[in-house]
Amino acid sequence: METQSTSLKKIALNYGVLLALLSIVLQVISYVLDAHIDRPWWLTVLQLLISVSVIVYGIKAFKTENTGFLTLSQALKTGLAISLVAGIIAVVFNYIFMNFIDPDFIQKTLDFSREQMIENYPDMSQAQIESSLEISAKFMTPWIMSAFAIIATLFFGFIISLFAGLVMKKNPPQQL
Repeated sequence: METQSTSLKKIALNYGVLLALLSIVLQVISYVLDAHIDRPWWLTVLQLLISVSVIVYGIKAFKTENTGFLTLSQALKTGLAISLVAGIIAVVFNYIFMNFIDPDFIQKTLDFSREQMIENYPDMSQAQIESSLEISAKFMTPWIMSAFAIIATLFFGFIISLFAGLVMKKNPPQQL
C-alpha cells in the first residue's frame, strides 16, 4: 500500500506541475496576443483540452504503476491531487501576474466589462452599470479570485477524473 501512496504523490506532483506550466504558457501567450482580457473561445477550449489531457494521462500513469488496476476512488484521488497542485501553482503565478506583470489587469477587466454592458444592454442605466461594476470589483480581490480559482480547478478536475475513472476503471481481483 505504501507504493501506491508514494506513486500518487509522485504522479500528482509531476502532472500537477506539468498542467500548471502548460496553463501558464497559455496565459503568457494570451497576454502577448493581448487576448487575456476578452478571452476568446479558442483559449478556453485549448485550456480545457490541456486539462483533460494532462489529468487523463496522469490517471493512466497511476493505473500503469498500479499493475494495470484502477478503482474509481483512485482515479478521483489522482485527478483531484493533480488539480490541486496545478491550482496552487496557478494561484501563485496569478498573484505575480496581477501584481508585477500586469498590475492594471483588474481595472482593464472592469473597463472591458463596462464596454460589454453598454454594448450588450443599451437600456441599462448608468447607475445600474456602476452598481454591477461595484459588485464585480468586490469579487476581484486577490484572495477571492484565488479561492474561486482553486474551487474551479478542483471542480473541473473532479469532473474530468470521474469520466476518466469510469472509462479506465479496472478493479483488482478479489482476494479470498
